[in-house]
Amino acid sequence: MTNETQSRRTRIVATLGPATDAPGMLERIIVEGVDVVRLNLSHGQPDDHRARAAAVRKAAADVGREVGILADLQGPKIRIERFANGPIELKAGDHFVLDCSPGAPVGDIHRVGVSYHELPRDVKVGDVLLLDDGLVAMTVQDVVGAEVRCEVTVAGKLSDRKGLNRQGGGLSVSALSDKDRADIKLAAEIGADFLAVSFVRSAADMHEARRLLHEAGGDAALVSKIERADAIPVLGEIIDASDVVMVARGDLGVEIGDAELPGLQKKIIRETIERNRAVITATQMLQSMVRSPIPTRAEVLDVANAVIDGTDAVMLSEESAAGAHPDKAVAALARICLGAERQFEPKDDYSTADHRLDRTDQAIALASMVLAGRLGVRAIVALTESGATAQWLSRYRSSVPIYGLSPFAAARRRMLLLRDVRPVAFSHADKQSMAASTRAAVQLLFEQGRLAEGDRVVITYGDRVGHVGGTNTLKLLSVGADGVVDSVRSL
Repeated sequence: MTNETQSRRTRIVATLGPATDAPGMLERIIVEGVDVVRLNLSHGQPDDHRARAAAVRKAAADVGREVGILADLQGPKIRIERFANGPIELKAGDHFVLDCSPGAPVGDIHRVGVSYHELPRDVKVGDVLLLDDGLVAMTVQDVVGAEVRCEVTVAGKLSDRKGLNRQGGGLSVSALSDKDRADIKLAAEIGADFLAVSFVRSAADMHEARRLLHEAGGDAALVSKIERADAIPVLGEIIDASDVVMVARGDLGVEIGDAELPGLQKKIIRETIERNRAVITATQMLQSMVRSPIPTRAEVLDVANAVIDGTDAVMLSEESAAGAHPDKAVAALARICLGAERQFEPKDDYSTADHRLDRTDQAIALASMVLAGRLGVRAIVALTESGATAQWLSRYRSSVPIYGLSPFAAARRRMLLLRDVRPVAFSHADKQSMAASTRAAVQLLFEQGRLAEGDRVVITYGDRVGHVGGTNTLKLLSVGADGVVDSVRSL
């Protein structure tokens, strides 16, 4: 692990695809700083994802790093069907029919089939439908049986299988398709650390996904992708039902409009942190790097603003999956994150008004942060079974690094999405003596060069070893010569 990777506070997610399948590329993007890889289940076959997951585990081991795997469900993205003779050109004022019948003929210049057969029930005259991420727009003129008859208002080229949204949201399609249900079992089989649910509309969508995942034997953290306008009025409920939230700016921007997107991104990030969940900012972060070896200045500012707003992670999609320079895109993202973090020193904010304290380990996390901010502590060390304490610690923005020490690889990989948290493999030295374990933890971090003689450290743990969520103790330690604990004071 490079020094920059150790010091970077913001995490990096990169999507895998043909570009990362090139020999040696997976290892290179991990070296450049990828913390979590994304398997886009919208593309490819199950065996492709099995092979990539296995390749990630091997590459991470070869490089000497732990890397998380995020399996991203396709969701019920509404698409038009195919055209008989390739792409068509639509002009403003053209009349065009969206044929929602199950046996719709292959498309032409006048009409095309739609994968969502209930569309006529969900739209009315005057609604604006956006195709291909808004590059083509048409207004509903009439609904006759299975036909939605429209007039083109924004001209453009339309090709096979492009997405379709209703401006403002309101389509009632379920968040989990039959394919998603099968892919949840696949995610459990390959041991995914995170499972992303697309087009979430309610907390019930997340509860259903969690139930199906547990039935399949999986234990991944659930990621809700906020990409529907319908999700915004119930955002708090969705966040509470999730482990991680993704600001999926593509479809969300299409549904709510570009002008509303920046403010909404900030709102989602802020509310997710306040509700003690992790947040990923995604979609077109460095889109020009699909072809270019360097990002635009506008992209640099976009990424930096997300970092300054407090996002836990930033994500590459096409840039890494199908771009010409996946490793350079990851390196650029890491460089921008570090630059933004240097320019913006986090302000210590431990106000309980913004953070609910529902559990003992949350209270310990808050007390640790207050103590660290008052006493000039070098680091906070959480001895954690599940990673939960590290998560609570990371919700309080501070300049103090957090080390999450866990014996479980799955817990360490889940911590890889938490801003400020550095997961470390550690088995309790003496299950009968937490004093011995805390001394061993400090010694380990000293040997790794993360602590030095004279550093003061706050360490948290549970007095019942092996009890998940049982963190109830906080100590202040001082590092002596050779990493030996010089003094221990219980607080």
